[in-house]
Amino acid sequence: MKARIIGTGSYLPERIMTNFDLEQMVDTSHDWIVARTGIKERRIAAEGECTSDMATIAAQRALDMAGIKAEDIDLIVMGTITGDYPWPATACIIQAKLGAQNAFAYDLSAACSGFLYALSAANDYLANGRGKRALVIGAETLSRIVDWTDRNTCVLFGDGAGAVVLEAQDGESGILSTHLHSDGNYLELLYQPGFGSRNPSSPEGVDARLPYLKMQGNEVFKVAVRSLTDVSKEALDANGFSSADVGLFIPHQANLRILEATAKRLELTEEQNFINVDKYGNTSGATIPIAMDEAFRQGLLKEGDLLLSAAFGGGFTWASALIRW
Repeated sequence: MKARIIGTGSYLPERIMTNFDLEQMVDTSHDWIVARTGIKERRIAAEGECTSDMATIAAQRALDMAGIKAEDIDLIVMGTITGDYPWPATACIIQAKLGAQNAFAYDLSAACSGFLYALSAANDYLANGRGKRALVIGAETLSRIVDWTDRNTCVLFGDGAGAVVLEAQDGESGILSTHLHSDGNYLELLYQPGFGSRNPSSPEGVDARLPYLKMQGNEVFKVAVRSLTDVSKEALDANGFSSADVGLFIPHQANLRILEATAKRLELTEEQNFINVDKYGNTSGATIPIAMDEAFRQGLLKEGDLLLSAAFGGGFTWASALIRW
């Protein structure tokens, strides 16, 4: 029994923020951003538009593709670091919006690896015969936690949501394996300092930048490339495949330089390496399901193809999944 992806969906906000828009906000330039990140534009959520709004649309589109009703879902698991509230889980809000009254729902926090962590959890649940169908979502509203005066970080991130429907099936297609890792020693290279129990909100004496994410980009880059390469090889080795067997590689869309360096180390061709970071920026846990939906709808993923996916995020966390489409 394997958990097979039977539907994909995504949602991107209407507002497009280009690099030229950012030139009017911070000391940067289009050429500077493209040279260092490959990003040309990103999507920004509208005023009043929150993570559950975007995730619900992406989820409904995945359900529609799968031909599944919301009440047929047994589990909703959501990878996010920008939920509607600190608690309850945004997955519960999505459950209510969809009318998925037969599902239990929870959020999972693993930063940019959140979708693959959530996919692994749902896969284990279905493969063990505990349910028939699951909805796995990655969604972020990173524009709400970005410091728009910090040119080193604000140019990187965008908003969006992606989702897949999993169904337990017999056969060759489905999730072949997932591989999860973390190392908390790297915490301060990429994190959001406030507002948790360590740095709680307070009426007085609060650093106005505490809610914003912090990143030491050069150090993150070094660890990210190594970790993405190693965890991708781990997935291939575990299943007896090589890079040449991969139909499509969908990595977390963080930075074009990271994606190209990882693909080179894995000896993947340009045709194998799916990239859309230029259009959407880094949407954290949403990048992989958005890319899956885009690739599938473009005809780049066909039945029987071998899909390799890998992610790296704050924590540090990193993960991979090998999927027979």
